[in-house]
Amino acid sequence: AKGRYTRGHSVRVAKIAVRIAEILGWKQEKIIELKHIALLHDIGKIGISDLILNKPTKLTDEEYEIVKNHTAIGCEILKDITVIKNICDGAKWHHEWYDGNGYPDGLAGENIPLTARIIGIADAYDAMKCSRPYREGMDSAEIYCAMETGSGKQFDPAVWQAMTHLLFPENCGEDRG
Repeated sequence: AKGRYTRGHSVRVAKIAVRIAEILGWKQEKIIELKHIALLHDIGKIGISDLILNKPTKLTDEEYEIVKNHTAIGCEILKDITVIKNICDGAKWHHEWYDGNGYPDGLAGENIPLTARIIGIADAYDAMKCSRPYREGMDSAEIYCAMETGSGKQFDPAVWQAMTHLLFPENCGEDRG
């Protein structure tokens, strides 16, 4: 509803999340659940002004605070849906950081649902890869370096390890398992 970028982004995030879950050995039923949760992770952006979402320049601090509300809005939209277990987890907590410095609740480590940790890393990868009006997308080497630096900080190290095998196999030498 908000545009081609968000729709394409959600589909790409879901595909990456599914592949990570497969590497982690998840059962098919849980993978299908994850796919649906990932597809809806940014649904809260429906409540954010198009002027902010489609702004061609970098957001101000005030605008960024408004965008951060999409996590709570998303959970509010999804909270009464019962057909998909834990459907709010992806929408609400995909911007939490493994070290506790994310939002909206400052959750850390295992307190962040694994579904949200997987969606969060897939979301970050896609955001870095895709060009936006205010910046070019990053190449694979730049993304790898940024995400490697974020392992243990922004990203769950175990999920990062699965991500490296999925998207950066050239960086997975014998010493990386």
